Amino acid sequence: MKNKAVKFHSLSRHIVAQFCIFTLVLSAFYGLFCFMLLYSLEDSFIEREVVQEANYLTTQYQQTKQWPVIRNSYMALHFSKNSLPADLKQQFTDEPQRKEFYGAEGRHYHLYTLPQYPNTYLTAEVSQKLLVRPIRDGVLQFLLISGAFLTLIAFVIAWILGRKTAKPLKQLADLVDGVALENIPDSFAYQFPNNEIGILARALEHSMQQISKALEREKCFTRDVSHELRTPVAIIKNAVELYQEKNITKDEGKNIISRIADASIQMEQTVNTLLVLAREEHTSVKQQSVKLLPLIEQSIIEHGYLLDGKQVEVQVNDNCNASVFAQRGMLKVLLDNLLSNAFQYTDLGTVKVSFFDEQLIIEDTGPGIESAISTRVTEPAVKGSQSTGYGFGLSIVKRLCEHQNWLLTVVSHQGTKISVSFDG
Repeated sequence: MKNKAVKFHSLSRHIVAQFCIFTLVLSAFYGLFCFMLLYSLEDSFIEREVVQEANYLTTQYQQTKQWPVIRNSYMALHFSKNSLPADLKQQFTDEPQRKEFYGAEGRHYHLYTLPQYPNTYLTAEVSQKLLVRPIRDGVLQFLLISGAFLTLIAFVIAWILGRKTAKPLKQLADLVDGVALENIPDSFAYQFPNNEIGILARALEHSMQQISKALEREKCFTRDVSHELRTPVAIIKNAVELYQEKNITKDEGKNIISRIADASIQMEQTVNTLLVLAREEHTSVKQQSVKLLPLIEQSIIEHGYLLDGKQVEVQVNDNCNASVFAQRGMLKVLLDNLLSNAFQYTDLGTVKVSFFDEQLIIEDTGPGIESAISTRVTEPAVKGSQSTGYGFGLSIVKRLCEHQNWLLTVVSHQGTKISVSFDG
């Protein structure tokens, strides 16, 4: 079953939509608040006039024992519920705590009970004094129009802000979406602002770099394993073919088994060495004092077949009978690559191995490194025109030296001289 393509939504559109919705909601609440405030202010003014008139009437009555004439024509004084206007009396009977009533034919009443005289009521028919209610429809229309206008302004502002805010995010998305890892630039976070987007870009850049390094390490490991295991695999294969032959003596059989065991140990050390190089961090490896001469002799024997039919003398200086502080497997891989290269490309003359002042030197009288590749000879897959190999040997040596902080020097004129300083 095929996975459905994920549909992505525009962030800028989302910002515009959210901003407009927010403006509409805010406008609605603000309009409602303004509308209720107008009603409340209008009622408070009318209520204040009614209370002032009631206080005046009460004061005059207490002084003269007679109720004075009401100063406002829209007010009336009633001494029982029965004298209240018909369209007010029933409502007041049903809701005695209420102070504001809607009457017939558009009349609007405010009723105030005099505190010291429970059966005395002051009513005010204020339909002619109302300001907000007659223009209520106009106020609502104004609020709707202003709300729509504010929403339009909010849409323009949100569109501008959305484009400005989402632009770097869109650039970042376009940079990584559907693009092959090798086509993504190594450094791209610098072009983004120093805010949350910049933090995201830097984190993404770091992750991309880590992924790229991991893929490169995986590629190197696969390449190095195929390069380094050819010799021990060939030894095991030849030993097995000899073992399968008839009429071999017991001693010969033991010798064959010993060769297989040595090749297996070499494979194990080689794989462990390459795994160390393939790890994300340069993990420290267990180092110890290693005799150099036995490893040189073993490597010469294993790669001696490269000198078959050649008039080449291998000279190992006595000063190689020394010890170096290193990891045995790494040192063996280093020697295998350097000596196999020297044997393969030297057709006549000598290959010299010496050790002075913590420095391993391997010299040959071969044709030397071609000038076209002399500056890149330690890079992967770089090889001369006459090479029959894959061009990975010296790149492995270089990575080993970098990992162990050894100093690698390659000099090539008449022949090639490679030195490795174990002091760094």
